Amino acid sequence: MDPATIIGILVAFGALYAMITLEHASVEALLLPAPMILVFGATIAIGIAGGTFKDFLVAVKAVPPAMMGKTTPPQDTIDSVVVLAEKARSEGLLALEEEANTVGDPFLRGALQNIADGTDGEELREILEDEIDSASQTHRTASKFFASLGGYAPTVGIIGTVVSLTHVLENLSSPDKLGPMIAAAFVATLWGLLSANFLWLPIGTRIKRLGEMETARMTLLMEGVLAVQAGSQPRLLGERLKAMVPQHAQGKGGKDSGKGAKGTAEGPPAQGRAAA
Repeated sequence: MDPATIIGILVAFGALYAMITLEHASVEALLLPAPMILVFGATIAIGIAGGTFKDFLVAVKAVPPAMMGKTTPPQDTIDSVVVLAEKARSEGLLALEEEANTVGDPFLRGALQNIADGTDGEELREILEDEIDSASQTHRTASKFFASLGGYAPTVGIIGTVVSLTHVLENLSSPDKLGPMIAAAFVATLWGLLSANFLWLPIGTRIKRLGEMETARMTLLMEGVLAVQAGSQPRLLGERLKAMVPQHAQGKGGKDSGKGAKGTAEGPPAQGRAAA
């Protein structure tokens, strides 16, 4: 689990609270129901209106995984492929069907089943590339939704401020009330900016990043299983897959480590070097 998003958002709101405290302001003055309902409610509604309801559901489902940030270290993926290569080399490709029944990853399970069924290498590559592209589109849809919320929120906040200022102008005959009313009017703009920069944009960027990492993992698996199908030697296959992972994502050992390096897959692998 990578808690970067949770930590970042908490620290951001903590910094805001520190500023409010140092300025001797009141937190309660910012927690006004009316502007918060307008900013959050209208922003989400406009986001839904800008796409389809399925896009909204895809975005909602992407939030929990984005917050938890669970990723598979590249070395774990490489190790699993090397084990499959050793099994295929010693027992034959048909033995991979047994492995397919125990694998939890649907992508890898489907690839192994296709190999066991005798699917041609080029045809299998096309199938796996289509699956990777489909998964990538899902992440892009969710990321785009939250990015759009980040664009709408500040404008919705300004709308709320304009509405509140209109109410202020209706009460010019009561000067003693103008100060608090004007201050409350700008709370809508504040929440528009806060929600965009503290919530929507970071979540959208996080989903996009995790999507890139998942695409990299799936591509690593694809090149690995295709090499297994082609009969690659397990040790050399492990070295080749490790060379596809960026140096900074390989953990402490990097390319020179003989043991599994722990880290996270970052950036798309260099597919050009992975021709079977």
